[in-house]
This record gives sequence, structure tokens and C-alpha cells, in this order.
Amino acid sequence: MSADPCPECGAAAGGRAGCQALWDEIAARAYTDLAYTATHDLAFDAYCMQHPGTYCVSAKSYAAHLTRLCCGVEHGGDRQAYAAINRWLNGRVPLEKSDVLRERGSLTVASLQSARDADEHRQRVQAWAADVWAAYSSQHDLARRWVRSVLSAHAARGMA
Repeated sequence: MSADPCPECGAAAGGRAGCQALWDEIAARAYTDLAYTATHDLAFDAYCMQHPGTYCVSAKSYAAHLTRLCCGVEHGGDRQAYAAINRWLNGRVPLEKSDVLRERGSLTVASLQSARDADEHRQRVQAWAADVWAAYSSQHDLARRWVRSVLSAHAARGMA
């Protein structure tokens, strides 16, 4: 693999194609080994927010990954919260796409590559996601507002 950096996240992974291949390899592990499944959503949203040109083209996809990253970092990746976010975005949602940031974190998917086991992988995913989330600090208020709205609507439906 060449050391060419990915133009979206900066990982020395063989350019954008090499970075995608590295992500695909890591994602495949989550589908074949249950020990890696628990952190897959968090890792995917971190990856997407570092690759908005591919994964966050529309306002809806941007909102999905930003709110899910918030959920993963600040709400422990609660499965019900993830499901509520997905329902919120299923259909018409009036959204404006936020500005894409130039700096999207210093850790990348490449930091997962040398994890020795599932526990170290989990720790690295959490550190990576926290780093990406910190890079998006200018959009925290927006993401938190969306998550609060989604969770309060979910709670209201549960009480009805």
C-alpha cells in the first residue's frame, strides 16, 4: 500500500481508494466477528464524517451521520436512539446542509489497522470517534438539538 494520503481524511492509506479498501476490510470484520460488531456503527459514522464527499453528499445524509456520531459519542451508541434517528430521517425532513469542515480530526481509520484484538479495536474506535466529534465542535449545538428533538419525539411516542 502506498503512503499517499487520502484527500478526505489524510490517512496514509494509498489515496482515497486505499482508504476505502481499508474501511471495507475493517467493516467486513464487523460482519464476520461479533466481537467487532458493537463498535461498527460508531466507526462507520466517524468514517463518514471524515469522508463527506462520499458519504454526506445530501443534507439528510450529513444530518444522519452527524447526529449518529453525536449519539455514539455522547449517548453510548444507544440502539433505540440510533433507530429513532433513522425513523426521523425516513421521509421529508426540512434540513439545510451544514458547511463541510476542512479539518475533520487527526485520527483516521488507519489507527484501527494495528489493533491486536477486539478490546483494543473498541478503544481505538472510541478514541477515533471522539477525535472526529471534537473536530466538529462548531456543529455540536446543531447535532445535539437534532438528537434532543429526535429523542423527545421518540419518548412522546412511547408514552402515547
